[in-house]
Amino acid sequence: MIKNISNLGDAALYCDFGKDVNKDINTQVIKYFKTIQKKNISGVNNITPSYNKLIISFDLKKINFNKLKKIIDNIEINKGDSIQNKKFEIPVCCEKEFSLDIKRLEKKLKIKEEKIYESFFEKEFFCYMTGFIAGMPFLGDLDENLRAKRLDTPRVKVPKGSIGLTEQFANIYTFESPGGWNIIGNTPLNIFDSTKEKEPNLINPGDLVTFKRISKEKYQNYHE
Repeated sequence: MIKNISNLGDAALYCDFGKDVNKDINTQVIKYFKTIQKKNISGVNNITPSYNKLIISFDLKKINFNKLKKIIDNIEINKGDSIQNKKFEIPVCCEKEFSLDIKRLEKKLKIKEEKIYESFFEKEFFCYMTGFIAGMPFLGDLDENLRAKRLDTPRVKVPKGSIGLTEQFANIYTFESPGGWNIIGNTPLNIFDSTKEKEPNLINPGDLVTFKRISKEKYQNYHE
């Protein structure tokens, strides 16, 4: 549950759920996020969930901090309520040209390449949040034996569709961008589509994701 509500600048409310980063706390964040969305509170213009925080931006001409805080304080979230999870299977090609950091991970983790992939592809991931770049899902939780730090020197360009690992999370680069995650493959699937104004993200907080290994031929012909 929310531990503290405070101001964030002049027109945003900051809901703090604690310092821990885990599925239970994030589930509470997502429940509040979805409940507030459904309420269509007058003056609220944006709601941004993260691992353990929720930021609610508002229009000062329509509502103020105290009124909004009172509404949030009175929201009832039942512990037994479940999130309506969507499930996605994401195709991934792990050919050498796409698995930029698999050899680095072998050395860092002291695990053979195939064991890394075996653990990764057997895992069901939970989407904690999206962000950094539009629609990028942060997916937890990696098994302990797959957790590695970011690259010492981030890449200037990480290819769109790259699958990255860092610490307890996996992610999918929705655009070519700078980044320091350990890249182990690439998906031909479009994870973010700006032409879909209402739902541009394929994967949203609370969704469940598994990955499926595909050949280079299937990768190249995926959209045909």
